[in-house]
Amino acid sequence: MGETEQKPTAGSRLGAQENAGISTLEHGQKPPMTPPGKLVSIKIQMLDDTQETFDIPQRAPGKVLHDAVCNHLNLVEGDYFGLEFPDHKKMMVWLDLLKPVTKQIRRPKHVVVKFVVKFFPPDHAQLQEELTRYLFALQVKQDLAQGRLTCNDTSTALLISHIVQSEIGDFDETIDREHLAKSKYIPQQEALEDKIMEFHRSHTGQTPAESDFQLLEIARRLEMYGIRLHPAKDREGTKINLAVANTGILVFQGHTKINAFNWAKVRKLSFKRKRFLIKLRPDVNSSFQDTLEFLMASRDFCKSFWKICVEHHAFFRLFEEPKPKPKPVLFSRGSSFRFSGRTQKQVLDYVKEGGHKKVQFERKHSKIQSIRSLTAQPSEQHTEVPKQSSSFAYGDDNDTAAVQSCRQGKEMKASPKDTGQHKSHSLKKSPKEGKKVDGAVVSTVEEEEEAAKDRMLQNRPQSQQPSTAGSLTGSPHLSELSINSQGGPSVANMSLSPNLSPDAKQPSPLISPLLNDPSCIRTDDEEEVKKKRFPTEKAYFIAKEAATTERTYLKDLEVITSWFQSAVSQEDCMPETLKNLIFSNFEPLHKFHAGFLKEIEQRLALWEGRSNAHIKGDYQRIGDVMLKNIQNMKQLTIHLWKHNEILMELENGIKNSRKLETFCRDFELQKVCYLPLNTFLLRPLHRLMHYKQIMERLCKYYPPSHIDFRDSRAALAEVSEMVAQLHGNMIKMENFQKLHELKKDLIGIDNLVIPGREFIRLGSLSKLSGKGLQQRMFFLFNDILLYTSRGLTASNQFKVHGHLPLYGMTIEESEEEWGVPHCLTLRGQHQSIVVAASTRSEMDKWTEDIQMAIDLAEKSSGPAPELLASSPPDNKDPLSVSDCTSLPAGLISDQRPVPISYVCWYRMQSVSFYDILQSNENQLSGNLLRKFKNSNGWQKLWVVFTNFCMFFYKSHQDNHPLASLPLLGYSLTIPSESENIHKDYVFKLHFKSHVYYFRAESEYTFERWMEVIRSATSSASRTRALSHKEPHAY
Repeated sequence: MGETEQKPTAGSRLGAQENAGISTLEHGQKPPMTPPGKLVSIKIQMLDDTQETFDIPQRAPGKVLHDAVCNHLNLVEGDYFGLEFPDHKKMMVWLDLLKPVTKQIRRPKHVVVKFVVKFFPPDHAQLQEELTRYLFALQVKQDLAQGRLTCNDTSTALLISHIVQSEIGDFDETIDREHLAKSKYIPQQEALEDKIMEFHRSHTGQTPAESDFQLLEIARRLEMYGIRLHPAKDREGTKINLAVANTGILVFQGHTKINAFNWAKVRKLSFKRKRFLIKLRPDVNSSFQDTLEFLMASRDFCKSFWKICVEHHAFFRLFEEPKPKPKPVLFSRGSSFRFSGRTQKQVLDYVKEGGHKKVQFERKHSKIQSIRSLTAQPSEQHTEVPKQSSSFAYGDDNDTAAVQSCRQGKEMKASPKDTGQHKSHSLKKSPKEGKKVDGAVVSTVEEEEEAAKDRMLQNRPQSQQPSTAGSLTGSPHLSELSINSQGGPSVANMSLSPNLSPDAKQPSPLISPLLNDPSCIRTDDEEEVKKKRFPTEKAYFIAKEAATTERTYLKDLEVITSWFQSAVSQEDCMPETLKNLIFSNFEPLHKFHAGFLKEIEQRLALWEGRSNAHIKGDYQRIGDVMLKNIQNMKQLTIHLWKHNEILMELENGIKNSRKLETFCRDFELQKVCYLPLNTFLLRPLHRLMHYKQIMERLCKYYPPSHIDFRDSRAALAEVSEMVAQLHGNMIKMENFQKLHELKKDLIGIDNLVIPGREFIRLGSLSKLSGKGLQQRMFFLFNDILLYTSRGLTASNQFKVHGHLPLYGMTIEESEEEWGVPHCLTLRGQHQSIVVAASTRSEMDKWTEDIQMAIDLAEKSSGPAPELLASSPPDNKDPLSVSDCTSLPAGLISDQRPVPISYVCWYRMQSVSFYDILQSNENQLSGNLLRKFKNSNGWQKLWVVFTNFCMFFYKSHQDNHPLASLPLLGYSLTIPSESENIHKDYVFKLHFKSHVYYFRAESEYTFERWMEVIRSATSSASRTRALSHKEPHAY
């Protein structure tokens, strides 16, 4: 079984011949051979009730047909779906992907195979693509019409109202009545029409994608969602129905669930003639027998249900497809059937890799067009990265035109018309045609994808204009390079909320002449001139770093003294005492540092020989300027001590005033506020550490006899004294700020910020439950451990599922016990959980920090206070209208700068408090040349590195970034010879398929960028973090 799974390439997604759908085979396996020969036509009924005809080789296995359907639909998550057909006994069975189709379907001309949902995940947020959710919504619509999905009238009306919204748009009474008269969603629909229209009226502004999301959110809470009943009898002869779901095997009496057998409790499933047997694991607290027996109508019915159970268990519980059993030499006993295809975990991992291209699809019944991508959500307030071929590639535009042409052709080919005519889709394609498509498209689309995959992490909102854009839940696609445009055009704007708005497509500012101006490209001749003109000694570049970082610092101060103050003056929301406290302490700092920057830049001009005074020696130094200004800065220390009071008073004001809370939240939506507001309030303290590092490097470089050494050493002594005085206060403020930031990101917590609580680590882990491994976000403090999931709230907060007090907790590795790599068991006094990290290093970090926190909790006075007093219950009434409609359709106003917790969730990383402290020290600004993997030219950008992220500007004079690149999870390396870079001072950033090259101007700046980026891409150990800082006082 020797072939390796290949991801569909960009060319293959647009119609190149080598792709036959989305492979469901893993490494080490190869698909069944597709023998050449006579073709047979198979009619497939789609979920939108259209029929398509597919021509496949006569001896082709079921997988070929399944992949052909997925390929036709451009369906990436095809593993959730199956092909269902009536066998010779008129019993509906699933098509076996490993057996030849013609051996299963005896008379293919007279059989219509149905393409339907086979596996219903516990949370529709696990479905990453809009197309997949649309197909699930069609399945719900079908189940309603057929009476499979039963619920009360209120829930039925609410479900139909979302279907109507997706099909005809916003409420209009006349149109609604006409539409409901023509479209029958359930029997006896007339009695519910008024209630349907009442609900539909409340969905104004909801896009089809948002309606799908809301529909699935309501449906998944219903008891009969995804349930297919199989008649049976128990041992007493009572008529019952059996069903299988993601959680296990269910027992129904009528449509009421009376029992459930979780997969964790089931030891073995088997059948013997008409008897279906469930062997349970022994449990002293259970009254169940060891083996349960159910009688079904026939052996075929029994075997069919057994197969479905085996497939559900494998899909939802296993990490990878089970290996085939070796064939017996003489006699075979039992069925050789096994699950074939990718498990849910493999599907999620595949989509996270981002190895597929987003394309448009057609909604048959909807008047509103939709873009196929929940991960590329357009809105007027968020922009995505431009396609590589049109923004950062310098060359001719022929490839771009070819891409558009091929994409249009593919869309026309993939969208069935509503005429009811059958189409024939042969798997045999013209080699000539395939070659042409491949040759024209592949390289360009790959360039496009380099800059535009993982499209969830957006940098900044674009404006405060109203928008109907929704949000995205559970998607793993982080925008590797997210754009924050200058009030203008964007390719596809996005937000971080559960729904999708495909409207408002605009060209990106990075496609505009602003960043595509040929003057942005530095040629080799220009670089030679610069090398001759500017100094090359290390001291000059250290001084230049002081200037570039001072520019960024001054811009950060202006966020408070100019932008924030201007906004406050226009709104009567902040008490005068708080205004005076903030601005009276920041304005003197801004005024002083504006003069400081001017002096540094004047000295650099003299050093470079750009002024009229070409004096050597006296002006080739910076220590005297630093000493003078650092001494003057000591007079401003009184303002730095006030920052603690500013932070606390502002948070108290927000707590006591809803108006001030809304104002601050809205201000964080402005493009200029590219970081959380509280971070700007702490910038003056961070800057002191930067001065200290600059002077340390300068003193280390200079020999004692150098003219600048004495002043540099004196300046280092002065700034070190200030840092020592304020460092302890800064750590407390960082913790205070982090707790308040997490408070905004979490729901279900009443008292997160309490005296004595210290943040330690946050990150993504998998928690083992009855449903298998579920991704959870963990937050570790010095007294308690929280675990959460990405909520389905409009603001995409993390919803708390539970908490474990650290007092009395023990931790142990349990890989062998559970058979899960990097697995830990956390045993609390009242609860135990099993978690797994993504890597061994992540597990070690968590083990070390949790053990340290346990030790600290043991030394404290006792258990932590109750934390979840206001936590919403998990078992909400699925039929409650208020619950079902709790997700607003419009754009969420609580879109603050993307928190680090969201990056950790999507990249499966973790960050400790020590990493945050080190990140505050490792900030850098300056010009870099950037190049994508498949582009030719280098583009000059102003780059600011802070908060584990690179922010890109056209120049240092810009007020807000154009794009951002979160670096957690990225690898930092030097390009190899095979990459043909052939330039000095180049470093490479890559994450999965995303590759970026950056080029510095000197050896010193190259080493500095490597140093600070490495601090973000690899977490610091506690020992190294504490070696030069005082301990975090727990």
